[in-house]
Amino acid sequence: MSNLKWRKLHRQIAPIVFLPLLLSALTGIFYRLGYSWFSLSPEQGKFLMSVHQGSYLGEQLKPVYVLLVGLGLLGMIVSGLTMTKLFGSSRPGRTGSKLNWRKVHRLVAPIIFLPLTVSAVTGLLYRLGRSWLGLSIDQTRIFLIIHQGSYLGNFFKPIYVLLVGLGLMGMLVTGINMTGIFRRRH
Repeated sequence: MSNLKWRKLHRQIAPIVFLPLLLSALTGIFYRLGYSWFSLSPEQGKFLMSVHQGSYLGEQLKPVYVLLVGLGLLGMIVSGLTMTKLFGSSRPGRTGSKLNWRKVHRLVAPIIFLPLTVSAVTGLLYRLGRSWLGLSIDQTRIFLIIHQGSYLGNFFKPIYVLLVGLGLMGMLVTGINMTGIFRRRH
């Protein structure tokens, strides 16, 4: 697939996954920081996880929602990586031009793609393992540990979630601004 086709696919997927990914990032951050730093109540935590995982759609659709959002994120990562200079040639950036949405997007992408990929894959494996494969919490715990950054310890876990969430939100905001959806029409 040519670079132009990947770019077109990336632009077509972006508006579709924007809101679910933004909600996932926000609820993931609020959930983790709420429990780690702000004494979040169990009711508030349950609400945030309901939005994060799509539980409000019902138990049957929760794994479908997680699958679609996770695959949407992975699709954005793969199509976005094909446009970077990491894996071959790409459009050369203009040197000396001012910082804009595209430059910020291209600067953040190589930094955040690996943590986002790990978060998406482990979140998918956890939810699909629990919901569709009937795996126990003990069998899927490793995916949740990786997804939440628990292996970093109690101090760094919320910082990791915050940075990954903010990275995703940064990619979403800069990316959606490049689509031109919010530009004024003359």
